Amino acid sequence: MPLTLVQAAHSELVIKKSRFIACVQAVPDRSAAQAVVAQLRAEHPNAAHVCWALLAGGQSAANDDGEPGGTAGRPMLEVLRRQDLEGVLATVVRYFGGIKLGAGGLLRAYTDAVAQALLTATKTPLEKMRTLHCELPYAIEGQVRRELQLAQAALVAVRHGQTVEITFCVADSAALPLMARLNEAGQGALHWRD
Repeated sequence: MPLTLVQAAHSELVIKKSRFIACVQAVPDRSAAQAVVAQLRAEHPNAAHVCWALLAGGQSAANDDGEPGGTAGRPMLEVLRRQDLEGVLATVVRYFGGIKLGAGGLLRAYTDAVAQALLTATKTPLEKMRTLHCELPYAIEGQVRRELQLAQAALVAVRHGQTVEITFCVADSAALPLMARLNEAGQGALHWRD
């Protein structure tokens, strides 16, 4: 089962006067990852490189940001893959220290920076989520919302019309028991939509 990170973890290495500042963190997709990278570039305007690797299903990517091809992003991505991570972004900000490290040295530096950050990271199993839609009378909306909260479901949308339409996400393993409790609470008045 793939793992993700509970919270961001950091490390810092200094190799031949170059400073490598690494961070690994959970992100939902490529656009969120690119926002994090843009923020890092703004926070570190004097950095020589902001390299990154994203492992997020079909949105995986690696970026060397001007380092020689294959010496930064791809090795960082491989570290994430070896740890069976999913939905995780690794970034390394490099301040050049004036001494060239060569391709092998860069590869080791970026790999080590990410690996060191992952040593302090708390990992958790990545659980598949399910999105559900239901329609219900106003009279049981409060009860349904309490059940959703107890199941740690995330509200996506609520629409009030002649009835209440609720869209929510819940862990796949909790979906069927939650649906059963909601059906019982609705006493036939709650309807599931595709």
